[in-house]
Amino acid sequence: MAKKIVLTDRAPAPIGPYSQAVGVGDLVFLSGQIPLDPASGELVDTDIETATTRVLENIQAVLESEGLSFRHVVKTTVFMQDLSLFPRMNAVYATVFAENPPARSTVQAAALPKGVSVEIEVIASRLA
Repeated sequence: MAKKIVLTDRAPAPIGPYSQAVGVGDLVFLSGQIPLDPASGELVDTDIETATTRVLENIQAVLESEGLSFRHVVKTTVFMQDLSLFPRMNAVYATVFAENPPARSTVQAAALPKGVSVEIEVIASRLA
């Protein structure tokens, strides 16, 4: 199976040597998204709710570029600088994964790219 590099201008351009996502067979692996506005390139990280919303919008844009949606997501990994903010992040996260949520890991990280509060990566399946 050949891998397919995914790139959409509806999500922030990669800020390093990586792809927004890579498809292999029926799986699509999305790189971690941070709260960057794709139009301006500016951080949107005033509070955890705003940051999480922007991250999920970026993920949605990459998924949609492949004809997928949040219902195709089978696994997420959430990286947070401060796990005490987990309930607030989780309330926003739950708005897109209200039914049949994917498997998830949440990890507190000492530092995230550009000093953001949250980063989320996902794996989606075209068969889900």
